[in-house]
Amino acid sequence: MKILDRYIIKTMAFYTLAVMLIWLGVYSFFSFLNEVNDIGQANYTVIEAITYISLKLPDIVSGHSSVVILLGSLLALGHLAATSQLIIVRGSGVSIMNIVKIVIKTALVFVIIVTLIGELLAPTTNQIAQNSRAKALGHNVQAKSQQGFWVKDKHSIIHVGKNFDGRSFGDVMLINLKDNKTLASVGQADSAVFEGESLMLEKANFYQINRSDDQKFYDINTSQLSQYKLPVAFDQGFVNSLRKEPRDLSTWNLYKQMSFLTKNGLAADTFEVEFYKRIVKPFTLVAMIVFSMLFIFGSLRDASLGKKIFLGIILSLFFELFSRIGGALSLRFDYNHFLVASVPTLIVLVFAFILLKRKSAQ
Repeated sequence: MKILDRYIIKTMAFYTLAVMLIWLGVYSFFSFLNEVNDIGQANYTVIEAITYISLKLPDIVSGHSSVVILLGSLLALGHLAATSQLIIVRGSGVSIMNIVKIVIKTALVFVIIVTLIGELLAPTTNQIAQNSRAKALGHNVQAKSQQGFWVKDKHSIIHVGKNFDGRSFGDVMLINLKDNKTLASVGQADSAVFEGESLMLEKANFYQINRSDDQKFYDINTSQLSQYKLPVAFDQGFVNSLRKEPRDLSTWNLYKQMSFLTKNGLAADTFEVEFYKRIVKPFTLVAMIVFSMLFIFGSLRDASLGKKIFLGIILSLFFELFSRIGGALSLRFDYNHFLVASVPTLIVLVFAFILLKRKSAQ
């Protein structure tokens, strides 16, 4: 690695970490103010509030990484430009495109780090934070999670009225369909236990519906079973994800749920939007950085360089906002979610690279 590469990477790392610490500090301060009203209730103390906020920080690092890395990268380059170091670098024969490559490679390393934090650490710490806070406040965590759901699994439709903890269910209904989509049987159980690859219904009542081609009426046969084991295609991760918003899922669980819903002909639009947004996120960050660098390399001796950097940051943040609005519009008007997520990023990226290439050739 060249000395110049190491120096730019070190400068970017310093400013990015500084922005991250300030960002987390502001978040922690306002989050603590938000928790003040609950301090003193049951066993919820100041220590519990600080612990809760601390456990939420990995999620903040992951969720706000694009803005933080953008600000850190541009502040680092702005520092190099303001102190005339970029002029020296350019004078030594290093092209603008080479500087851009170093910045992008460094930014992508930061993206990989925060992605690992978001995928491996944040979901666990988030869950611990929610459970510890609820326990300290004396809330019944199981009672709060009693939200039912519908699942279509091959030729069966399962309705769970109460989801206690992701494994114990209450008020369960099973609807079985024939190949021609007509009703075959209906089952009902007051309770059921999810065992990973099967659903064990306790004290189930079944109503078998039969009709021959020459009959005008249906025959309904009733049976009662103390236990009934129903094989299912979904797993524990899918059940757990049903109680979470798409943005709270890891990318792998998001992909599995999206695939399962699509395979069974169910609406998966919200999961697709979130999934494609995450896939495109590194490229969006690169597009924002490259676009903002147009303002830095405009005139390295210009006294208004700070204003230009600020303008570049504002325009890049507006682009990030526009990308998020595009996801909502794709849901509303049923546009192709991948194209909506990727095309604006691709256009800005190509446009910015062309302009930087021209500046580099000057």
